[in-house]
Amino acid sequence: MNPLTADAPSMTDARNALTPDALAMVDAIARTGSFAAAARELGKVPSALTYNVRQLEEALDVLLFDRSSRQARLTAAGAELLAEGRRLLMEMDAVANRVKRVASGWETQLTVAVDGVISRITIFELCEAFYALEAPKGPGTRLRLRSEILAGTLEALTSGQADLSIGCSLGASLPVGIDSMPLGDMCFVFAVAPHHPLAKGTSALSDAELLRHRAIAVADSAQRLAPLSFNLLPGQDVLTVATIPAKIEAHLRGLGCGFLAEPMVREHIRAGLLVVRPVQRQLAPARLICAWRSQRTDDGREVPPGLALAWWLKQLETPATRQALLERHAGLLI
Repeated sequence: MNPLTADAPSMTDARNALTPDALAMVDAIARTGSFAAAARELGKVPSALTYNVRQLEEALDVLLFDRSSRQARLTAAGAELLAEGRRLLMEMDAVANRVKRVASGWETQLTVAVDGVISRITIFELCEAFYALEAPKGPGTRLRLRSEILAGTLEALTSGQADLSIGCSLGASLPVGIDSMPLGDMCFVFAVAPHHPLAKGTSALSDAELLRHRAIAVADSAQRLAPLSFNLLPGQDVLTVATIPAKIEAHLRGLGCGFLAEPMVREHIRAGLLVVRPVQRQLAPARLICAWRSQRTDDGREVPPGLALAWWLKQLETPATRQALLERHAGLLI
């Protein structure tokens, strides 16, 4: 190899030389410390291995190994090739595994939209259980979690940005192509900080009394669907925040008043950090569902869901899981 007397190898030559076998060869020499040991591991004679290394070096126009010592020591270029080669080999293995899993019915990616009132603790426990599945069961599916609020939880599903939505509010009829199952009811309480003007007293608060005080609201994350709003009075001053934890923080600081999901603030109420006041307006529990996009053939027959979605749906059918998704909020508000 002499750059002064020979044409530099083309990019195509270099690309063709970087085969999985060539990368594995460099890895074996670096691990074993010698050409002879690597040749034994790879089932080759040392002379053939040496020839293959020289071919690779000529194709890349670099020296990969320092031959001035008895041991096979990587040059800086060789060390870089080793590091990137190991990464590429791992990615190749991962791609091959994902292709096999897709062929066996496992989705490449599953996106789950989770409403802000759903227990993140339980969601992450479900993720742990999903990743704990062992081959040949899976998973091999990349999970993606989305945080949504109110109508945004359903919109993520209907717009194709999610495959499964947990915690949609049951309101109008669902669009065609969306299946669902009940999740349960979420109860809300009117709560304020102990130093808030509405904290004193025991009688039920009227709308006229509530109107004189600032409300704390969470912005609906929907971009296309009509945003939902609950328990806000016309003309009432409103502080709008982006997340439910931010709404709770605003309540704790006495910045306003409003309704909060009772399981999410249960510990705050027990600790005296929030005070619950009765209100005259009737508060019905919010009915929540899980929804997913269904697929049907041209003749109307339903196509079974992918194995990843089927696994999540099976967990959501369990009463204990549904209760945990609604109730287990202590210790984690994100």
